Amino acid sequence: MNFLVETSARHVHVTEADLETLFGKGYQLTKKKDLSQPGQFACEERVTVVGPKKELAGVSILGPCRKATQIELSLTDARSIGITAPVRESGDIAGSGACKLVGPCGEVEVKEGVIAAKRHIHATPADAEKLGVQNGDIVSVKIDTDGRSLVFGDVVVRVSDSYALAMHIDTDESNAAGCGREVYGEIVK
Repeated sequence: MNFLVETSARHVHVTEADLETLFGKGYQLTKKKDLSQPGQFACEERVTVVGPKKELAGVSILGPCRKATQIELSLTDARSIGITAPVRESGDIAGSGACKLVGPCGEVEVKEGVIAAKRHIHATPADAEKLGVQNGDIVSVKIDTDGRSLVFGDVVVRVSDSYALAMHIDTDESNAAGCGREVYGEIVK
């Protein structure tokens, strides 16, 4: 069973409090487009991520707001700005990298929250059953591309009724596999 493999570019998730610091009191995110995962969307708003060596300007915010601010970078991005970003599942930010976020109305010092997202598959319970996997399983996924086919190991399966079937990899991983706009993968045993 094949499934869509999407490239997740660098992005930021913010709390409501951090959003207000960055963009002003009472500010609301402006939806640019829906993402593949239900209820998730890319926003018009962008921030600058500042590290000890340099900064990344124009980094997209994804909505809706979350309980903790989290910055997801590729390992190349993180190294380029001087931040150590551990490979983690989304939401696992304890002891992760630090940075500063700069918006048009203010700045936020993020003491922890910078990660390189662990590659993962979102699946509904029905999808997981068809794939023969369960929540938390670690699998390998083969991606066939023209001249750059790869098998990615250490892919975590995340199962929820609120998901849509898709695998997410970052830009480093996407570039390594030569992924284009529409790429599909399959679990290999």
